Amino acid sequence: MNRKELAEFLRSRRARVGPRDVGLPDGGRRRTPGLRRQEVAQLAGMSIDYYIRLEQGRGPHPSRQVLGAMARALMLTQDERTHLFNLAGQALDPPRIRRDVPEPILHLISYLEEVPAYVVDAKYEILAWNPLASAVMGDLAARAPGDLNVIRWIYRSPDIGEFLGDEDRGRFARGAVADLRAAAGRYPDDPELRALVAEMLALSPEFAQVWARHEVQMRREHVKRLVHPAVGEIVTNCQVLAVPDREDLRLVLYTAEPGSASHRALRELRQLTLSS
Repeated sequence: MNRKELAEFLRSRRARVGPRDVGLPDGGRRRTPGLRRQEVAQLAGMSIDYYIRLEQGRGPHPSRQVLGAMARALMLTQDERTHLFNLAGQALDPPRIRRDVPEPILHLISYLEEVPAYVVDAKYEILAWNPLASAVMGDLAARAPGDLNVIRWIYRSPDIGEFLGDEDRGRFARGAVADLRAAAGRYPDDPELRALVAEMLALSPEFAQVWARHEVQMRREHVKRLVHPAVGEIVTNCQVLAVPDREDLRLVLYTAEPGSASHRALRELRQLTLSS
């Protein structure tokens, strides 16, 4: 049980929920945003003293029933609810990160000739990719191992804004941190993940600021606009798919609407890759 992280997460989620959101009277001006501690305790059906101790990082191990009640009181999303249970040490089967990509997945990405495809682990390390993904993202095979981490790339690369655009870059950076925090809750004892978080907190004030928000959301489908020096803008639907029986791995696909300018750009990029 990570008492410090659990306490910070509860405080951050409480500040996000207003009394009107849960059917309570507003009660005039408040000194702090969000619900009061006694209101959360009331909604969750527990004593105020018990809840205060949890927020102060000195409470006992809460039961699954108590965690479920707090999740409802704080209006947590499914990803946030899972994160809450992980922080409290109540995951059903504590998983571990593996970094071997199943052979069928390697075959699959190689067959996707017109779709950039790659595999990342829970800490956003790119483990495998097809030629078009490398063409889109810039010769992945030539990068040093540390440069294959998307979190490092998104927060520390000086030219990332030219590739994604400032607005998309900011949205993606925030979403990636929310996903990484969910992973940190699932794999609290993974040394490489913990080292990555510590490194980024030390080296990137922007990362530290976003990390402090305690946002939790696993990445799924989203639109991504890329700017490639050879073919220009490519608007893709980025699909993030869980690898079957390996929740520590995700398959990332960049698809474009058939017949669109972006689809033609990907085809052109593939031809350039084949001819080089």
